Amino acid sequence: MHVFLTGASGYIGSSVLRALVARGHDVTAIVRSDQKAQAVRDAGGRALVEDVTDTDVVERLAHEADAVVHTASAKAVDEAFIATVLGALAGTPKPFVHTGGIFTFGNSTDISEQSPASPPAMTAWRGANEAVVRASSVRTTIVAPGIVYGHGAGIPAMFVGDGEHEVRLVGDGSERWATVHTDDLGALYVLALERGEQDGYVLAATGDNPTVREIAEAAAHGSPVVAESVDDSRARLGTEYADALLMHQECSGAHARAAYGWQPTRPSLLEDLATGSYAR
Repeated sequence: MHVFLTGASGYIGSSVLRALVARGHDVTAIVRSDQKAQAVRDAGGRALVEDVTDTDVVERLAHEADAVVHTASAKAVDEAFIATVLGALAGTPKPFVHTGGIFTFGNSTDISEQSPASPPAMTAWRGANEAVVRASSVRTTIVAPGIVYGHGAGIPAMFVGDGEHEVRLVGDGSERWATVHTDDLGALYVLALERGEQDGYVLAATGDNPTVREIAEAAAHGSPVVAESVDDSRARLGTEYADALLMHQECSGAHARAAYGWQPTRPSLLEDLATGSYAR
């Protein structure tokens, strides 16, 4: 397929780009600089230096492509982008894969695709946009990742220590995070695209749900690990961000395995932090 991809130079999008190319798909990506365009070309894609908020460009590329994958999801972008893509793909069999997030489901020890939404303030904006995607007649799938890690980046990098300065937990560190390696996530996007469901929804989480304390201790590399109060976490990180990270979330990812044939193969977060891409 010829795939129109957004966010191809980003953390998630670059993994999706690699996975699409590896599966033999042709990719056209919108990027915002020549440097990012070169990175896309180096990965095997075709890059256009354009703005994802330019609805004329988005509409043209959606018409020209066989499928659309949107990983550059953002509050300021999504409403217009979704409306433009759904309009361009209406009446065609072309699939559209959109990006959500596991924060949508709030605190839960058993998150599934049927769990009720209870998002924190930081991501509450997603709900209305996802409703539009799901109500469309277009073949749409929403991929909702857990905490994404890998290649020494992502949220877990906040805990990487230098052996000297303290590593601060978020709260007391007892909350659990549902996690997914960015390369396994990229593979799931491709499976979702190729499946091309009508109103598909899939949680991207491997079933590995470590506590924040376990994450910090694996990443500290000799630095002292220090708990803090909720108020101190909010003051340090900002209330909305801290409240999202303080949620307790566990997810098995069973639907992704059973329905999509997804088989995560990368190291767990704790392994990657201790001896993998985050190790110094």
